[in-house]
Amino acid sequence: MATKKLQEMNLLDDFLFGKLVTYPELGEKFCKRLISVILGVELTRVKIVPQKVYYGADIDLHGARLDIYIEEDGNDLNGTLFDFEPDKNDKPELKKALPQRARFYHALLDQECLKSGQDYGTLRRVVVILMMPYDPFGYDHMIYTIKNHCEELPDMPYDDGARTLFLYTKGKKGVPSKKLQELMHYMEESTEENACNEVLKEIHGMVTKVKHDRRVSIEYMKIFEREKMIYDDGREDGYGEGFENGREKGLEEGREKGIFALIADNLGFDVSVDKINAKLQKVFELDEKKAQEYIDKYLVTNRHR
Repeated sequence: MATKKLQEMNLLDDFLFGKLVTYPELGEKFCKRLISVILGVELTRVKIVPQKVYYGADIDLHGARLDIYIEEDGNDLNGTLFDFEPDKNDKPELKKALPQRARFYHALLDQECLKSGQDYGTLRRVVVILMMPYDPFGYDHMIYTIKNHCEELPDMPYDDGARTLFLYTKGKKGVPSKKLQELMHYMEESTEENACNEVLKEIHGMVTKVKHDRRVSIEYMKIFEREKMIYDDGREDGYGEGFENGREKGLEEGREKGIFALIADNLGFDVSVDKINAKLQKVFELDEKKAQEYIDKYLVTNRHR
C-alpha cells in the first residue's frame, strides 16, 4: 500500500488542500490568495464550506460532493460561488466525462442559489475550478476557460453567470500570467524552492504550519491506519478494493464487496458474530444495526446458518 507521508504532500493532494482551506486562522486568507492569482480579483470576505455534499432529490438520482465550496461574502463579485476541485484521477472514462461533471456541479449550485419565488435575475454567478496534473483536453494549455455563447454569433454578448476553469499544471500554451504559472507549479510540487514569489512564500508558510500541526498529523494517521488495516489483511481485491470503490464512487456494490470479504475472512478463523459486528463498525463506520444486517445477509446468501 503506497501512501504519502504528510510532509511529502502537495496542494493537489485532497487531504492537504482540504486541511489548509478549512484551517481556522489560514483558510480564508489562502482562498483569497488563490482566487486573486487565478482570476485576478481581490475578495473582501469569503465563507468556506468544505466537502459540501449534495444528495439526490430522490434515491434514484445522483448526488455529488464538492471538494471546496466558497461563497464570496462581500460585494466584489455579487456573491459569486466558487467550487475548487483538485483532481489527480486521469482514468480515460473520468477524463472523457469532465464536461458533464462540470455541468452537473453547476446545476447543483444553481439549484441552491435560486429559492422559491425569487427572480431569475437574482441567480448568483458560479465559477467551477478544476486543477489537475494531466491535460484534460490534449491541447497543452495551462488554462481552459469555458463559457456559454451563441454558436451563430460567437461575439454576441451572452453572460449567464456560469464559468468553468480547467487548470492544467504543466500546460505550456495560452497566455497565463507568470503568477498563475508559478502557482500551478507550486500546487503540484509544494516545496520551499518553488515558492518563488511573495504570494507563494506566504502560502508556503501556511502549508508548513498545517503540516506541522499535531492535530492534522493525528487525523492523517487515523486515516492512514484505517486504510492500512484494510490492505494488510491481504484483501486488496476484497474489502480493500471494495471499501475504496465504495467510498470514491458511492456504490453500494463496492461497499458490500469489502464488507462481505471481511466477514468471510473472519468466519474462516471462527470469530464470534459479535466480534465481526464490532470490526465492521470500526472499519466501515457502520452502526451496530447496519453491521448486523450485512452479517445476516451474508449468512443467508452463503448458507452458513
